[in-house]
Amino acid sequence: MQPLVVTLALDAADQARFDGLRAQHFPAARNHLAAHVTLFHALPGEHEEQVRRDLAEVADVAAYDVRVTRVRSLGRGVAYDLSAGQLDVQHRELAGRWASWLTAQDARRLSAHVTVQNKTTPQAARSLLEQLAAGFEPFDVRATGLALWRYLGGPWEPLSVSEFQD
Repeated sequence: MQPLVVTLALDAADQARFDGLRAQHFPAARNHLAAHVTLFHALPGEHEEQVRRDLAEVADVAAYDVRVTRVRSLGRGVAYDLSAGQLDVQHRELAGRWASWLTAQDARRLSAHVTVQNKTTPQAARSLLEQLAAGFEPFDVRATGLALWRYLGGPWEPLSVSEFQD
């Protein structure tokens, strides 16, 4: 069974902003996904129903702001780092529930980010980093829920979104 991915859902305007950057700067032949904030990369597909229930429980909170703190290099790409206490709390809660299933990558402390460029040349990445970092000021985006996806070896199949309260 294909693995599951959990992401943070963002307000439509914030999502569109990151999607635009990704469409502009991610190599088109490798850009199979919308911009995303991955919380868990590979949960076992056979636990889908439990994951859905847990996401619904943990999503029973008010929508909240997430701070975009900086632009950083990925070596062959560029990402925006994100920070929110509520996001860390939710991630720890879910990681505790799923501890026996987690891969080494998913068991680590969350490093929330949105990748807008990857799998390019180091020179192109440096250029974009300089461009995006010039005059960068931290800003907030709105977290609206927790999204569940099925990994299909490249693209992801959307399964559900557990929305936060307004």
